Amino acid sequence: MMNRLSVGEQTLEEVVGMLKALVDPNRLRILDLLMQGDSCNCELNEKLGLPPNLLSHHLRVLHRAGWVRSRRDAVDGRWIYYAVKKETVTRWRAWFNEFLDPARIQERSVLCGPEGQQTISISALVGEGYPSGSEEP
Repeated sequence: MMNRLSVGEQTLEEVVGMLKALVDPNRLRILDLLMQGDSCNCELNEKLGLPPNLLSHHLRVLHRAGWVRSRRDAVDGRWIYYAVKKETVTRWRAWFNEFLDPARIQERSVLCGPEGQQTISISALVGEGYPSGSEEP
């Protein structure tokens, strides 16, 4: 089984982990808000309307996947601030740009099904000296 994709340095497991972290609509909403700057639980709760335990769960998933970093308030350590990790955004943006580059799309001339077999048969006839489209004498 192939554990690397044809682009980037990331393993298939890393890519799948990143996508799993982003697949949830609430995590995308959290990431979107954090792209606007650092935020604390209370502000995220107010804007998203999520129960505190669910917000904490989503923040933990984003943190483990490397999308979000946290820091404690210097004056009162009970407050935690969250921010998007710019290096992670930069890394995955470059990966997506390369992976989804339309220039990577290539035509395939041989197909496995009946259409491909017909193409192979015609190619064999042309290779034997019969012009394409003409019938065997």
